[in-house]
Amino acid sequence: MAEGPTINTIAERAGVSIASVSRVLNGLPTRQETVRKVLAAAEELGYVRNAVARSLKSRRTHQVAFAMADIGNPVYLAMVRQIQPVLKAAGYRLVLHSTDAIVADEIDVLHSLGERYVDGLIMSPLRVTNEHLKMIATARAPVVIIGSVPEGTRVDNVRADSRTGVRLAIDHLYELGRRRIGFVNGPLDTVPGAARAAAYGEALKERGLPYDEEIVEVGDFYRAEGARAARALLDRAPGVDALMCANDLIALGALDVLRAAGLRVPEDVAVVGMDDTDLAAASWPSLTSVSLGSAERGKAAAELLLDRLNDMDSQPRVVTVAPRLVIRASTAGEAAVLGVRGETSGETVNIPPQSKGGTP
Repeated sequence: MAEGPTINTIAERAGVSIASVSRVLNGLPTRQETVRKVLAAAEELGYVRNAVARSLKSRRTHQVAFAMADIGNPVYLAMVRQIQPVLKAAGYRLVLHSTDAIVADEIDVLHSLGERYVDGLIMSPLRVTNEHLKMIATARAPVVIIGSVPEGTRVDNVRADSRTGVRLAIDHLYELGRRRIGFVNGPLDTVPGAARAAAYGEALKERGLPYDEEIVEVGDFYRAEGARAARALLDRAPGVDALMCANDLIALGALDVLRAAGLRVPEDVAVVGMDDTDLAAASWPSLTSVSLGSAERGKAAAELLLDRLNDMDSQPRVVTVAPRLVIRASTAGEAAVLGVRGETSGETVNIPPQSKGGTP
């Protein structure tokens, strides 16, 4: 039986090195002219790329999975836009998985790492259970978590400092003269919900404002739930002059309710969201929001995973992304000039710098 073409014969036909052929066939970054020559030679010789055999030999699939709670949430889309190019430049494909924040689904994703369908996993769970921690500790492939995990968890981790982010928002509202600042949160059994609830109480205390359960409402991290929760809060406490919302989708729901009620934003009620998604700038009025660095967190997670794949024995690392307050019309009015401030952003917009803050 005649022996089929090999990377050696392809290299001879293309006039390039064996190493160059290997890089092209494995999808690694290579000059476009070299890629063209190698693929043309491979086609002429009838080479059939055997990805299965190659992955068995190298124990690499050159695929990485990203498991997120809601693929429709702009936060995760911003992460994907940064994760994908970082991985692609290193020769990896990105596989997306939306878990709908269902713990059992996330556990199944972690368990499936044993099947070696990907070389690593980036996961952003809203809830971190003991089962998550057990599966992470015994995972058969590297894992990077976007979001907070208990101290001492041996996993590469990218965090948002949402506690400082909430304080930035409350400080801004206070300095605008708002004293009855309501809070519309997501579920308290989630990592962001718990962190933002605690931060809201701390921020009020720092400003000498009382905590009032009448102006706090818990819903979910969706626009419709934000509208329902905001409506319940306003019906119960019509005197609020500001709403701090746990994410932009909740804030957009609150804007819908305020508009339907004939209340002016920000004249009657100022509104702040969190995440600074594309929707914040496009809303009417444009939404003041705390940026938690979704894009930066995605990029950092991809880089941590690539580092881990190159060095499986190094110590786990934690990266914390600082928040920024992006001021728009929903608090400062339509004449406001866009301002950005944060712990590391330098110049502020009529907001004195603060040094205090924590990581959720």
